[in-house]
Amino acid sequence: MRSFNLMSPEAICGTVGERVRRLRLQHNLTQQQLADMTLGSLSSIRRLEARGQAPLLLLVRVSQALQVVDQWDSLFNEPVLTIAQAEKAEQLTTRQRARIPKRP
Repeated sequence: MRSFNLMSPEAICGTVGERVRRLRLQHNLTQQQLADMTLGSLSSIRRLEARGQAPLLLLVRVSQALQVVDQWDSLFNEPVLTIAQAEKAEQLTTRQRARIPKRP
């Protein structure tokens, strides 16, 4: 498995597209069937598989159709390293908006 850390954004998108294609074929689905399942167009599925380009909503629908939606859980999670960091993160979740610092 390739590390996304060392890849360009375009290469990451291409890799995601390749993975979608492999998963679709593992589920024995045509591109048209996947498009129908996701309420997307055939051209959108083709573009996703070829270049990894798709709206986020389509990508979520595709991951649901291919039964890998649970992998979204780990996306953008920030690890909590200390108790102090956990407490700070808890405080941040209760705030509704950012404040502009007052000038002295």
